[in-house]
Formats: sequence, structure tokens, C-alpha cells
Amino acid sequence: MSSAKELKTYQDASDWLYALKNKGATYGIERMQHFARELGFPQKSYPVIHVAGTNGKGSTCAMLEAMFRTNGYKTGLSTSPHLVRQGERYQVNRRILSEEKILEYVRYLKKVGERIAETTPEMHPSFFEFMTALAFQHFKNEEVDVAIVEVGLGGRLDATNVVDPEISVITSIGLDHCEILGHSLDQIAREKGGIIKPGKPVVVGLLPSEALSAIEEICSERGCSLRRVSEIFGDDVDRYPLTKLPGGYQRINAAIAMTVARELKDRFSLDLEKCEHSLMDVVWPGRWEAMRLTHRKVVFDVSHNSEGAEWLDTNLRKLSDKQGRPDVVMGVMGHYRAKALVSVVAKWARSITFVIPKQSRSCSFEELESCVPEEYQGQVLRGRIDSLFPAKGQCSLDVSSRPNPLVVTGSIYLIGEIWERFLEGEPVGQAILQDF
Repeated sequence: MSSAKELKTYQDASDWLYALKNKGATYGIERMQHFARELGFPQKSYPVIHVAGTNGKGSTCAMLEAMFRTNGYKTGLSTSPHLVRQGERYQVNRRILSEEKILEYVRYLKKVGERIAETTPEMHPSFFEFMTALAFQHFKNEEVDVAIVEVGLGGRLDATNVVDPEISVITSIGLDHCEILGHSLDQIAREKGGIIKPGKPVVVGLLPSEALSAIEEICSERGCSLRRVSEIFGDDVDRYPLTKLPGGYQRINAAIAMTVARELKDRFSLDLEKCEHSLMDVVWPGRWEAMRLTHRKVVFDVSHNSEGAEWLDTNLRKLSDKQGRPDVVMGVMGHYRAKALVSVVAKWARSITFVIPKQSRSCSFEELESCVPEEYQGQVLRGRIDSLFPAKGQCSLDVSSRPNPLVVTGSIYLIGEIWERFLEGEPVGQAILQDF
């Protein structure tokens, strides 16, 4: 492996991280604990809000960041994966980290990783641990007042779980990543509940009863107060706080963020009215996000698992009722996700065009087509992303003969790959670092 001094450009750093990603990693927390110790525990330099969940954690993080920034705090926002640019993962006051600064951090972190490997080779940090450490170090160097940190996968053994948060947040719990987290809601809840720290408050969204019971048990064992969003806002989602981000599920996320703000109001002297107003300014790309083409509207939506499919069903129904049945372009990671998503899309789509994102876990055409219900009467097509979105601002499905809406949905990696072609003037080339 090349030495740190040979990383002369961002591309060098990207290539090195990519090679590290390809080596894989064992799911666990010990390496990150060792790495953080060697770095001097940068994550202890600022208060942290730690957010886990099957769905909604990224949006909730964005809402919390907006609330704190509106209240005058300098914020760090750590999320994953990125859509187009690696720097999206490490934002200070919503400014993404530049490639030049990423290069500087990778040089430094690489030296520390190599020093660790000299004595304990098996403790060399993994790809995601480098990504996480980069965020922690950046926030320390920038002297943020508070960091909002999204869990990568699960919680208990996730690299981010070396933080000692002011509060732990669990947005939702559903069946996803079952091969790693477990095949029941109880098991998955216990993995995500691993972020709960003794004596620290916990906020949860609208969890299934089986999952909620597991979280309640963990909180009882660890002496944590537990605040359910329904205690504050009730059970009627239509009465939850409004937000700039469309969709009923975003109102749930907004209620979660407001519940967190209430819990931390005294600790941070938060103005709750400012917090609620900030929800109307929050930005989080790719969540039922509409854009106007020449002849038709296109909606980009990250709906990547069975829980997300329920909200996709609601959004597609409303869209169909108001603007006609959409043509849908979709690509999915994993056959079990495809089964849930394709069946929902088939209820509302005039046509379905399947595509395969450039990710190793992408479903094949055959897998996707096998999920189409027999009773579906619309067209089922195979497409290529480069043909459907050939250049910046261009879409081959933008034709006057089809004024009905176009929906692009499925994996976050699909949306990122399309946006790199559709929104950028030239290829960015950072999709290779997306996965986790």
C-alpha cells in the first residue's frame, strides 16, 4: 500500500480509499475505538446528537441541523452515503467539504492507520471507519458547537457508535439489512438501540410495538428517559409539524426533530419557535423532489426498502389522483427490497422502466421483472441510465406525447448516478465511494 506522501491529488486519495473499500471489513466496533483513541478522541470535542433508524434518519439529521444553525450554532452534519460528491458526508453549516481538504485529511488519517497496522495489522481501520474519522476530525478542526451524526448501519456495532451523545434518536425500525441486523423487529431494534448510552435521553418515532418494547427495555436497563414522538404530537400524522420536504413521512421526521429540540431546549437555550420555522427552510435532496423538464414533471425519490414502500404507495396514489398515472424508472439494491417496491410501483405506474445502477448489489433485470405482479397491464421495459439521461438537463423521456409525470425511484445510488449526469456539467466520478 502506497505511503501517505504519494497521495498527491484528490484522485490519489479516492483511489486509495476505493482500494480500502474493496478489501471489505468485519462488522464491529473495536477497530474504530482503537482508531479514535489514536486520534485523541476528536468526537469528544463537541456535543453530539446521534441518529439511527431504518428510514428517515438522514432527513431528521438535516432538520436538526437547520434548527441548531437557525439558533446561532455552528453545526457539523455527518451523513452517509453521499449522492454525488464525497464532501456531502462532512458538512459544516451545510457547506460540503472540498476535495482539497479531503486530500489533507486522508493523508493524515492514513498515517495514523498505518501506525496502528505496524503493531496490530488486524486493527487497520476499514473504509467506513476512515470516512467516520474524517468527519469527527473535521468537526474538531472547525470547532463546531454541535454535531448531528447519522448512523451508517444498525447502531450497536456501527463506526459512529464511539460517540457519547447528548441524546440518542431512533427514527423508525423496519426489516432491512436483515442478513446483518437480524430477521425480527425485536432483533433489529436491539441493534439500533445499541446507540443508547447510560443516563442519556432517548427520542423515538412511531415504532412498531415489538420494536418499541425492545427499546423500552434497553432504556430501563440503562437508566435513560424515553420520549416517544406520539406523547408530544399524538397519533394523527396530519397534525404533525409542516416541513419544506413533501410527504407524510417527513412530517413524522419533523415531529421527531421537534421532540429532540424540546428535550434539549434548556441544555442549548433553543428557541422552539425558531426551530419550527426552520423546518420550512430545510433542504435534503432526493426525497420526493420534483423538477420541471420541458414537457413534463420528474420526481426523484429515494425509497429503498419495505418501510419506504409504504410511503411510496401513498405518494404515488396522490400523484396519480392529481396528475395522472406516472411513468416510473427504478433500480433497486437487493431482491427482498425489490419485491416490496416493485409491487407498489405496479399499482400506480403507466409504465415501468427498470435500470441497473453501477453497484455490485444492484438487482438484475431478471430479478426486477420477477417481482412484477401478473395482473400488471402496463409496459415493462429495460433501460440504461446513460440513454435515459444522456447529458446535463436532458431526459429522453421528456416528450410532449407523454405529459403525465415521470418518477425516478429506488436506491439512493440510482438517484446519485442519474444526478451526476443530469445536474452536473461533467462527470464527478465519486460514485465509487458511495457504498456505506
